[in-house]
Amino acid sequence: MIKSIQHTTHHDIVKRLKRADGHLHSVIEMIESGRPCVDSAQQLYAVEKAITQAKRVLIQDHINHCLDAASADAASRLDTTEFKAIAKYL
Repeated sequence: MIKSIQHTTHHDIVKRLKRADGHLHSVIEMIESGRPCVDSAQQLYAVEKAITQAKRVLIQDHINHCLDAASADAASRLDTTEFKAIAKYL
């Protein structure tokens, strides 16, 4: 069973995702109102980049947390299950 972990960067990641969510809603409105496709595509690109960066920070922080925990207790076996589970989202 994978346990819930709160990293220090989660607050910033949530802020970034909420901002991206707002931009995504704006893009939907742009498309529905017939705004130029170039404008919509530009905003979609920004949303995509924000989500990609949020995912990257989340995964990197999780990996760092796991490695720190493993190195803090060298006698314990490093559980690679979480690494395998999260790595598929890279």
